[in-house]
Amino acid sequence: MDYLQDAYKNLRPNNPNWYGWAKEDSEGNTIPNDQRMTYANTIVVEDGVTKPTEDEVNTEIARLKALEYKDNRRNEYPDIGDQLDDLFKAGAFSTEMTATIQAIKDKYPKE
Repeated sequence: MDYLQDAYKNLRPNNPNWYGWAKEDSEGNTIPNDQRMTYANTIVVEDGVTKPTEDEVNTEIARLKALEYKDNRRNEYPDIGDQLDDLFKAGAFSTEMTATIQAIKDKYPKE
């Protein structure tokens, strides 16, 4: 996950493409591509947009990192259909729900 770019987009949701990366430093030296994507090398490329402060960006990055576990879990959880099937097999649903699910299973049996 690219936290810096995600933070920029979250902080300026109406202008998600407001920023770019400087190619040269203040002395005219070329900034290597692998070093360009930093707060210090961020430039505003869209009129009417201000660069968020470094504190704002760091706060948003910390917020995103704190939420990353949700994405990690979501990617590891079994498919919702598999979860529902497991609940069905365990008998955790009401009689009506079980009958509804069984009717659908009977209509479309497993190959």
